[in-house]
Amino acid sequence: MPRKVSIFGATGSIGQSTLDLIARDPSAYDVVALTGGRNLDQLAADAVRLGAKRAVTCYDSHYHDLKNRLSGTGIEVAAGANALEDAAMMPADWTMSAIIGAAGLVPGMRALEQGNTLALANKETLVCAGPLVLEQAQKHNATLMPVDSEHSAVFQALVGEDISAVERIIITASGGAFRDWPMDKLANATLAQASSHPNWDMGQRITIDSASMFNKALEVIETHEYFDVTPDQIEVLVHPESMVHALVGFNDGALMAHLGAPDMRHAIGYALNHPNREKLPVERLDLAKLGALTFKAPDEVRYPALRLARQVMDMGGLAGAAFNAAKERALDAFIAGDIGFLQMADVVEATLAQMSSADGLENATLSLDNVLQIDQLARVRAAEIMNTSLV
Repeated sequence: MPRKVSIFGATGSIGQSTLDLIARDPSAYDVVALTGGRNLDQLAADAVRLGAKRAVTCYDSHYHDLKNRLSGTGIEVAAGANALEDAAMMPADWTMSAIIGAAGLVPGMRALEQGNTLALANKETLVCAGPLVLEQAQKHNATLMPVDSEHSAVFQALVGEDISAVERIIITASGGAFRDWPMDKLANATLAQASSHPNWDMGQRITIDSASMFNKALEVIETHEYFDVTPDQIEVLVHPESMVHALVGFNDGALMAHLGAPDMRHAIGYALNHPNREKLPVERLDLAKLGALTFKAPDEVRYPALRLARQVMDMGGLAGAAFNAAKERALDAFIAGDIGFLQMADVVEATLAQMSSADGLENATLSLDNVLQIDQLARVRAAEIMNTSLV
């Protein structure tokens, strides 16, 4: 009997890689829902190609355009935030959460209510509401599978191991577009330069987050939440080759490393087929040809996002939600040309400082309503800071 699957964020890079794997064995899957944003041509084409029951765009204004593209196909069409929630509550055995940003939190929580598997590629879900998400999974006897390559690597390294024997978890970072730039050039980095990754194409927002290391900051917090390790057990190494995705260090001094080509289909395929391993269309590493792997400690002056991540973990409470919202708002401003590359971290730091004193982030009750409220408030505060202090 085919497995029922839904893919949230189907038109993004993770979603497209997921659909690539599903399309290789279409008889094994029954596609329930596909969701996307503005790329309606891709969303409609994939919905038809894979016989999806429902296609959803997160933008209300795009409803009629998507409806027209799918006219006569029998595929249900919906739009808007409520439609995303409705789609997440459609019964599915396996759901991919690959919506970018805090917008992925609520659909992910709704999907967990089904008591099946949520493959989590959305970093912000655990950053904003980690304890709530894990509690939701436990309450509904659902399986939460990490799909970030780093967290999938840690998960795989821990199979058969006792987490109490873990001394440290090391996640790697490519270093992004500016890893070899002199510090004095970063203030003048352009949008085009920040949007070009040296190793892969993952979309503009993620690529810029890689250049600023905000993506790694989110992943550090995600590691803390998912694996329940202390902040001082988590390390980051810059690894330009992007072949070692993570390492787990144990109390006997051993390091377990996960290596693989920088292809997200590995982590996606692992989550899709778990607990089995199936053959995947990914490159096999030729270590002799590769020759060497290099690592270095990240410079937190160059990458202040990493320092801010540790501050967020120390604060706890709703700090993760505020951190992510301020980061998203600052990224919007950089893309719009309103602030410089280095000012993104300044905006986030100032927002956290202001909200810590004024809004009691550390001591606030952790609930979904409070997370969503803080998310909106942090965006407002970040915008006010940019209007009054930075531009």
